[in-house]
Amino acid sequence: MIGQHIRLVFVGVPPSMNQFNGRTNVQVYRAVKADWTDRVTWQARARRPKRPFERAEVLIEYQFQDNRRRDPDNYSGKFILDGLTKGGIIRDDSFKHISLTVRAKPNPGPAETTITIREVLNDERPEIR
Repeated sequence: MIGQHIRLVFVGVPPSMNQFNGRTNVQVYRAVKADWTDRVTWQARARRPKRPFERAEVLIEYQFQDNRRRDPDNYSGKFILDGLTKGGIIRDDSFKHISLTVRAKPNPGPAETTITIREVLNDERPEIR
């Protein structure tokens, strides 16, 4: 059984983790992480439920402006999940509390990131549709 659901939409897409892997400039990584985590946190706080979802399905959909090949593991949602936790929508971003799906598609308009969070009320974890 599924409970509440919340949808957040952001202009732009977080950078690929490839941008930071093997690089020594930790300050740039921290700045980008803080920016995205804060963006998600502020929107999450405005939409948060009375209590954070104990269990949830999180769907992150990236809409890129082109059809280039991209690997899902480089867009795992680290910055986004931290913001959802900090913003009070989900209790924690561990496997115990969430299931995560990441999708991407080209978008002729501006790049966008859409996050759909659905509360799971029982032991089943049906897919987000």
